[in-house]
Amino acid sequence: MSRPSWIHPTLSLFTCAALLAPAVQPAHAAPKTAPAPIEATAPKLVVVMVIDGLPAEQLQRYRGQFGQGGLRRLMEQGASFTNAHQAHGVTVTAIGHTAVLSGAYPYRHGIIGNNWIDGSGKLVYCTEDARYKYIGEETEEHDGTSPAKLRVDTLGDQLRYASGNRSKVVTVSGKDRGAILLAGKTGTAYMYMDKTGDFASSTYYMQQHPAWVERFKAAKPQDRYYAKSWKPLLPDAAYADDAPDPAPSLKSPNRFPFTFYSESGQPSADYYARLKTSPAVDELTLDFARAAVEGENLGNNAGGVTDLLGISLSGHDYVNHAYGPESRMSHDHLQQIDRRIAEFFSYLDKRIGMDNVLVVLTADHGFANTAEFSQGRHMDAARIDPKPLRAKLEAALAERFRVAGLVKNAYLPEIYLDYDAIERNKLARRDVEDAAARFLLTQPGIADVFTRSQLEQGVAAKSRVGTLMQRAWNRELSGDLMVVTAPYTSFGSGDSGATHGTPYNYDSNVPLLMMGGRWIRPGVQAQYTEVVDIAPTLAQILHLRPPAAAEGRVLTEALR
Repeated sequence: MSRPSWIHPTLSLFTCAALLAPAVQPAHAAPKTAPAPIEATAPKLVVVMVIDGLPAEQLQRYRGQFGQGGLRRLMEQGASFTNAHQAHGVTVTAIGHTAVLSGAYPYRHGIIGNNWIDGSGKLVYCTEDARYKYIGEETEEHDGTSPAKLRVDTLGDQLRYASGNRSKVVTVSGKDRGAILLAGKTGTAYMYMDKTGDFASSTYYMQQHPAWVERFKAAKPQDRYYAKSWKPLLPDAAYADDAPDPAPSLKSPNRFPFTFYSESGQPSADYYARLKTSPAVDELTLDFARAAVEGENLGNNAGGVTDLLGISLSGHDYVNHAYGPESRMSHDHLQQIDRRIAEFFSYLDKRIGMDNVLVVLTADHGFANTAEFSQGRHMDAARIDPKPLRAKLEAALAERFRVAGLVKNAYLPEIYLDYDAIERNKLARRDVEDAAARFLLTQPGIADVFTRSQLEQGVAAKSRVGTLMQRAWNRELSGDLMVVTAPYTSFGSGDSGATHGTPYNYDSNVPLLMMGGRWIRPGVQAQYTEVVDIAPTLAQILHLRPPAAAEGRVLTEALR
């Protein structure tokens, strides 16, 4: 790196720093004045909402059926970015949630998937950390308990830094990764517990819950659904354009009316797990968010600073996985979410006043239709079972190089080669990479393969797909091959349900709505936008330093 022209070549960097730096007070000296409270025009509360697994097209397709106070309110009173994208190639929950408030891509922030293979060949989970446990709950081996694997800071971390830790950053989600990756390094995360239906934090954040959490748990709100049913909210005619429900099967028998029950005849672990594939988990998440607003006095901070509340609604992802985004279940689920969000906004109106609240709503990824639905529309859709694909690749490489075991591991879209076997047999890594890529490209449903050599040299980024995969690849953590399926084709061993994870528009195009009358100019914005733009934009509004690895732009077109 060349030296800035204004530094005299005979001066060291340390000399320059000494000349330019102000005199430093002793550590024990009190500041002359207390830190000033944040400007009166700043929001009292920033609410960042992520609807897990919500494609942008669903928001547009069903917008005429929304009520007045929820999603419609956001779309009409706020800025609506209709061409917003999760702009990385592996569109999954952990990566998408990390993008929202870090403003960074996986190659920097280090969250390369929900799970990945580490250097020892072990499968790891994005937020697992054996040093910490859930408070008052069973903690299994790969449960998410801390943001240790997150390599960057977030907007919430910058907010707390700027306010001398007076700002409160609280997040809640039906998934541990949804809460933890929104909370950053210094916020506090709470997550839904599958076995009890409670919300809990971990010992990374505190040793015991505050009293307001214990009061919420004692009321057992999760038990109110037992023996009740989720029924469609709208008349039957409203769902006429949805895919017809297939006949109930042993694999997915619980369609409308979706009944909440357990085999034991009373609320128990299977009942609490069943709540996740329904509006119930989102209603509970918003109930807990209300309790957090009151328990932490969010939006009325005694220090006169802005607070941040992160809410990740997980139910839509579970519903779409089970039934597909084309289903009546998914359609109705979004209508249910809309009504619950309206109730939450009404609560904030009364508690804080929405004139004092800035709201951002987005999603961590979209969704592909089920393969069978796409096939019915004459698409070349398919499911690719990863195990046979890996076995074929291993056999092809063994035949080509006369060496077995050249594939060390695979967790698609990542494939890891065995460097020891390559070196022991005096092979060139690039030759093995290229041979593997050539073979995979001959397989049905595989559209692109990018090798480590290509990604290290940056040559993958010659196309839109290549650029997105380049951003998703982390030099230290990712594999030697990144495999991209053809559109409407996915990796999976099952034969029902839907998924996501590709760089295609149906997975990347997500809602991005921002509402706050004093800061946001209402209107539709059709230009290309990325979710990583959220953190720099909020930093601009809040007069904060952006997160260190943020690469998004400030959405000036939507600012007053």
